[in-house]
Amino acid sequence: MANSSSFLSILFQNCTSKKPNKPFPRLYFLTFTIFLCTFFYFLGLWQNSTTTITSAAKNQYSTATTTIIRPNCPQTNFTSTSTPSTALDFSAHHHVDIPEQTTARVNHAPVCDVSLSEYTPCEDVQRSLKFPRENLVYRERHCPEKNEILRCRIPAPFGYRVPPRWPESRDWAWYANVPHKELTIEKKNQNWVHFEGDRFRFPGGGTMFPRGAGAYIDDIGKLINLKDGSIRTALDTGCGVASWGAYLLPRNIIAVSFAPRDTHEAQVQFALERGVPALIGVIASIRLPYPSRSFDMAHCSRCLIPWGQNEGIYLAEVDRVLRPGGYWILSGPPINWETHWKGWERTRESLNEEQNSIERVAKSLCWKKFVQKGDIAIWQKPTNHIHCKITRKVFKNRPFCRAEDPDSAWYTKMDTCLTPLPEVTDIKDISGGRLSNWPERLTSIPPRISSGSLKGITAEMFNENTELWKKRVAYYKTIDYQLAEPGRFRNLLDMNAYLGGFAAAMIDDPVWVMNVVPVEAEINTLGVVFERGLIGTYQNWCEAMSTYPRTYDFIHADSVFSLYENRCNIEDILLEMDRILRPQGSVILRDDVDVLLKVKRVVDAMQWDARIADHEKGPHQREKILIAVKKYWTAAAPEQNQQRKL
Repeated sequence: MANSSSFLSILFQNCTSKKPNKPFPRLYFLTFTIFLCTFFYFLGLWQNSTTTITSAAKNQYSTATTTIIRPNCPQTNFTSTSTPSTALDFSAHHHVDIPEQTTARVNHAPVCDVSLSEYTPCEDVQRSLKFPRENLVYRERHCPEKNEILRCRIPAPFGYRVPPRWPESRDWAWYANVPHKELTIEKKNQNWVHFEGDRFRFPGGGTMFPRGAGAYIDDIGKLINLKDGSIRTALDTGCGVASWGAYLLPRNIIAVSFAPRDTHEAQVQFALERGVPALIGVIASIRLPYPSRSFDMAHCSRCLIPWGQNEGIYLAEVDRVLRPGGYWILSGPPINWETHWKGWERTRESLNEEQNSIERVAKSLCWKKFVQKGDIAIWQKPTNHIHCKITRKVFKNRPFCRAEDPDSAWYTKMDTCLTPLPEVTDIKDISGGRLSNWPERLTSIPPRISSGSLKGITAEMFNENTELWKKRVAYYKTIDYQLAEPGRFRNLLDMNAYLGGFAAAMIDDPVWVMNVVPVEAEINTLGVVFERGLIGTYQNWCEAMSTYPRTYDFIHADSVFSLYENRCNIEDILLEMDRILRPQGSVILRDDVDVLLKVKRVVDAMQWDARIADHEKGPHQREKILIAVKKYWTAAAPEQNQQRKL
């Protein structure tokens, strides 16, 4: 003990002395330092490596259960199969719980019964029987309640095939795609449609044009100018199989054809299968889903609409959607009744009264009888209402509508009043502004924008939007090879068209685009779409569209899911897209990356091949692009379905 005290005393003196240290005391200091370091090293090693190992031999291997104790860590037991050597544990001992999904997720999208292969939710035949037949109200849109919505995928009929490409599709379609022969029997002598082997053929005939739609349009062209581009958009009411619209397309005139569901089985479906724009619709009690002043020409060829009845309400609706200076063409009863009254099995008196009632309604709308020749009669709407207002002060037979937005047309009730045209200062002015002829009309500033009637949209913004979509469509074609292939697609849908920029950028392709402006959009721009010489419709995407399953080859949607995120279920919108998209059709969606990730989870369950690509400006943009293809699948063969039922 004395030696130890002496050692420490000497060490302290050597460490604190200001005199130079001798070699020997330095050796003491070094030895003591090594001793302390070694002592504390072994002490720490002992405290951190205490283990208890229990082993039981089994054949030549042993199963070791090791408990590892670490300061401030929970005990972890693991079992390993190894030789009796030191066990190393590389597993994680801390974890964070995965948060619960905050939105509903489709784990599997079931397939609907094959009996629903032509299901149209808002024009369901059984549901329509609950509504009054008066004025054809039962044939209007009547969508299912939320608890009635089907959440399953509509199957294509067994044997479904990709339609032929345009213009070949105008003349024939696969029977398996629209398996209905009723029209081939009912309209056998009118050359609507013929059945031959595995396909339907469309000779281009119609009730009032047995020589064919082409010759019939030539007759119209002798009465009004169809060649100078002044007539671009047309409306065909009660369209049959849309041969009139089909034969206008080569003349650079695009028609929207419509007819009610099941008046003639599958007539609108035939039109769409041929690659001709068409919608399910009827003139009954609510406005047609188009803004005012949309069409250059409207047409009725024996469409069975009672134009002179109900105070002329149906012609008043045609007047609303007809452009100033536009034409209404009527053929069939009662036109030229003097020649056809026996064949129509009508009395001369009844036909004469019908024509007189139509003439009275047209006059009350300030239309003038432009021409009547043979079986065709044409009226023209005035270019403004200056003269019409003067006559109203004298005759007062049809008042102007008051305080009603003429462009409002989603479940908006029709009225017998006359929709007023925008004010002008001179009798020669055109209300709403003069439109350029086609094709200059596509890129000219639309009058609704140049006049400032659309708040917040300027001519500069319109031009920028047109150039933007040229770049975007060019980019789309680098990431979707089907869209890039000329002729691969025919029927296109833009679910949120805005100014119609996407459709305008596709104008050189052999396609047509149905431009939808959602009724929830901040600005109603559908009038601009029509002023560009394009076509479209209003739609609420929380409801089904008025069209048949498998209508479109391609669907485009810009920010649709952000628009409806808090309005309805993403799954319901995607199932509706699946319903109206053909097998092997493509989809391109633009939206925020977080929204598209939710969408992709759903489409993966719907048997779509989907991937998310970067924005055209690069990967640092939050907006991304989802490209998807609906896989080809159909209902099972009829005998297999029968076996399942048994």
